[in-house]
Amino acid sequence: MRIMLKSKIHRARVTDGNIDYEGSITIDRRLMQAADIIPYEQVQVLNVNNGARFTTYAIEGEKGEICLNGAAARLVVKGDIVIILSYCHIEDNQLDHFTPKLVYVDAKNVITRTKGVVEPVNA
Repeated sequence: MRIMLKSKIHRARVTDGNIDYEGSITIDRRLMQAADIIPYEQVQVLNVNNGARFTTYAIEGEKGEICLNGAAARLVVKGDIVIILSYCHIEDNQLDHFTPKLVYVDAKNVITRTKGVVEPVNA
């Protein structure tokens, strides 16, 4: 069994930080759906601006929202670019049929294209 990239939201822009919240990353629900990330699922966040890498869990947010909460809010500033990753365990005999879901967004966190996703989520 291998740990593989399940999905990625590539170059999302941080819209806010909330140091007083319990913890997590709030992500636009459309982005979560497109990337097959469910509420409370563990994600890894990579900050392109400062190199910080940290693990937290996802919660659903409003259109365009990417908000770091709790301690993670100290690792970003509004406007930073982040990459959000999720992983899964795959048996070696399933690797030939495995494709991660890649979600690319613009400066307003709107989906511009996807790979490995049947249809972009526009709802």
